[in-house]
Amino acid sequence: MENTNQKNGNPRRDFLGKLAAGAAAVGMATLPNPAKAMSLTETAFKYADDPELWLARIKGKHKIVFDVTAPHEIFPFAWPKVFLMTNGAAAKDCTAVVILRHSAIPYALGNDIWAKYKFGEMFKMNDPKTNAPSVRNPFWQPKPGDYSAPGLGNVDIGINQLMDDGVLFCACDVALTVFSAMAAGSMNMSAGDVKKEWLAGVLPGIQVVPSGVWAVGRTQEHGCSYCFVGE
Repeated sequence: MENTNQKNGNPRRDFLGKLAAGAAAVGMATLPNPAKAMSLTETAFKYADDPELWLARIKGKHKIVFDVTAPHEIFPFAWPKVFLMTNGAAAKDCTAVVILRHSAIPYALGNDIWAKYKFGEMFKMNDPKTNAPSVRNPFWQPKPGDYSAPGLGNVDIGINQLMDDGVLFCACDVALTVFSAMAAGSMNMSAGDVKKEWLAGVLPGIQVVPSGVWAVGRTQEHGCSYCFVGE
């Protein structure tokens, strides 16, 4: 019998190699000790709230999930708002879910984490007010008038504002694990300690889920239409 591992290579090693390449793409030279970083996932999947129970909040006739894999200007937050504005249905009949995964994971974290770990530089995310690398989460508790659209005027698309409208947010634990390990390596810190700090810094109301792809599948099993937020 042919040895497919020899023919195709080691899938785990290939995956870790791709993660290292991804690290360079967000401004980090290498993924420090990637095997050790990934081992964190073996104990990482413990949650204050059961993600399966969180899925029960998906209700109503009109249900959609927005899959956010990278920072994409205002669209991860504008599109859920447009969905709610244009459905012509009562709020109880609509559910919008936003999945923050891969390099969009900073949006799930608070300002203190953004400032300490220089997310603006790490993820190439500029503050829309200063056009400099952001030291805050620009979509958490924005000020009135921070965001507007031609023909619509001011739009309330802050994460907290969307939550008030019933939008559900979740964050990928694999992304939290990998990128916190990358940050730890660049700052000569413990990957485990940084991961704990990031978990503690997840914004209130955002559900940590085993992975973003887990959420992509589960939300569709619960009746959500799929919308990719990207180019």
